[in-house]
Amino acid sequence: MKFVSIIMGSKSDFDVMRSCSETLEAFGVQYELIISSAHRSPERTKDYVLAAEAKGAQVFIAAAGMAAHLAGVLSSKTIKPIIGVPMSASALSGIDALLSTVQMPAGMPVATVAIGKAGAINSAYLAMQILALENEELRMKLQEDRITKAKKVEMDSLEIETIL
Repeated sequence: MKFVSIIMGSKSDFDVMRSCSETLEAFGVQYELIISSAHRSPERTKDYVLAAEAKGAQVFIAAAGMAAHLAGVLSSKTIKPIIGVPMSASALSGIDALLSTVQMPAGMPVATVAIGKAGAINSAYLAMQILALENEELRMKLQEDRITKAKKVEMDSLEIETIL
């Protein structure tokens, strides 16, 4: 079974990452969601990545704050795509996590999305776009979603123009 793996560095990331899982669910995409820390449980993290890949994980989403090494650790354990979601978990409002996630060494890529909820949602969309390369049904759903979003912008614009 092909699925997306969502790994959060701590339980406190769940409130934000719920948006990721809800987005995947809305499109009927299978996923697993676990908590595993690059720092506090490195063996669990390594073991999970290997097991998830063997079960069919196609894309890994890593949500972490502060030093945010989770995405880089995942990248060192698999050649599957990694999407990093920086969490706003420190006095630096997630800038530290953003820089940690985006600054990977050459040859160890991590796609990095926005800090927080927008990043959580976009990580789901990016994972689905990757899956849609080999899944025509999902590709069509994503295309329909884009059309719906564009129509909503047009309708919102017409409402404002009518008011003015």
